[in-house]
Amino acid sequence: MSATTVAPDTIKAPPLEKQTTVGNYFVSNYPPFSFWKPEFVPEVCSAMERPLSTINHQPSTPLGIYVHIPFCRKRCHFCYFKVYTDKDSSEIKAYIDAALAELALYTSKPFIGGRKPKFIYFGGGTPSYLSVDQLKHLTGGMKSLLPWDEAEEVTFECEPGTLADHKLKAIRDMGVTRLSLGVENFDDHILEINGRAHHSKEIARAYAFAREIGFPQINIDLIAGMVEETEVNWRECVRKTIELSPDSVTVYEMEIPYNTTIYQRMKAEGKLVAPVADWDTKRAWVNYAFTELEKAGYKVASAYTAVKNKAKTKFVYRDKLWEGADLLSVGVASFGYIGGVHYQNHADFDPYVAQIQQGKLPIYRALTPNDDERLIREFILQLKLGHLSLTYFRNKFGIDPVKRFAEPLQRLKDWGFLTIEGDQVLLNREGLLQVDRLLHEFFLPQHRTARYT
Repeated sequence: MSATTVAPDTIKAPPLEKQTTVGNYFVSNYPPFSFWKPEFVPEVCSAMERPLSTINHQPSTPLGIYVHIPFCRKRCHFCYFKVYTDKDSSEIKAYIDAALAELALYTSKPFIGGRKPKFIYFGGGTPSYLSVDQLKHLTGGMKSLLPWDEAEEVTFECEPGTLADHKLKAIRDMGVTRLSLGVENFDDHILEINGRAHHSKEIARAYAFAREIGFPQINIDLIAGMVEETEVNWRECVRKTIELSPDSVTVYEMEIPYNTTIYQRMKAEGKLVAPVADWDTKRAWVNYAFTELEKAGYKVASAYTAVKNKAKTKFVYRDKLWEGADLLSVGVASFGYIGGVHYQNHADFDPYVAQIQQGKLPIYRALTPNDDERLIREFILQLKLGHLSLTYFRNKFGIDPVKRFAEPLQRLKDWGFLTIEGDQVLLNREGLLQVDRLLHEFFLPQHRTARYT
């Protein structure tokens, strides 16, 4: 070994940022949202006018639907999604009518051409904020436009305090297969100080009845590092989660994006560090949760999820999107992907509804990634699973990802996070716990300085 050569086991990754400062580090798409522009909207409109057969699509490319329900009882202090807490029933009805009208505009386009959705996702906000009558109006209208009889998964996000028994039964009857409970924490003080609307007793009641009426999959969300959360509290949350024995558990590390009330408070007080756990602590807590879940028979299925039965517990929405599925995304501020073009709707209520009432698609910005960017997108998103198939990428994109990503793959190898074994690229637990920062190594140079990913 020459004097200038560094042994692989001495090469260190860039130091982790210690404190939690303002910013959104979670990588959910590529290229970053900040590169999507209003001037590219005609590109997604053109894609919708082309029959599927004329687009360079895989024959089996599935179609999904995402519906954004932007209503909540309260705004959580850490929430950065587009939500409203001040809309009355007439405004909510107008919104549902607008979402259905938007979906009708899509179904009239050649690109749909009689296709049926393979997966449907209701996100928010709080989808379970809607009344039973409002839910029936929304889902009945959707099914009349695009039947759900071929859907493999229908996911519905819930806030436990909104789930009266009759509403849970209505949600089950409308065809939901995966109920996702936004538990976040089991301690009433932690819930209250972070702005959550529900209390611990509502978690147990909603979960018990959801089990009783037979949802095929129940997921529980937890957040590591909430305001005033302690290690003792976190361990108790993990214990209670395992005691409930949900089919899957999703664990997020607390972030403080700019458009949160926590950041507004930090700004007013002149503080740069958020009043939440630091990154080392959050990663340690997620690792503890995964370790305890594994002891209870769960398998870690991604950087954020553990599942009880991997053969039966699926995340179709996630997996299909990370393989390039088409997504009709309706509702204010929602993100979609049509015929190889990313798009996002208007981010404010009134412009969104006004556009639809004029018979126009409410799209605000868009971007058509090139072939290399599409490859990067699928590669980095699938790395979040902790493993990916090289053959999949060779067959789909006609390139060797080991050569295309030689430099970042070698860096992650040298840092001790990644190995390549046969057809599989594998991330170890340490890499998985910080995967979002590692993914930036695969970004094109022009995208690496983007604040929002």
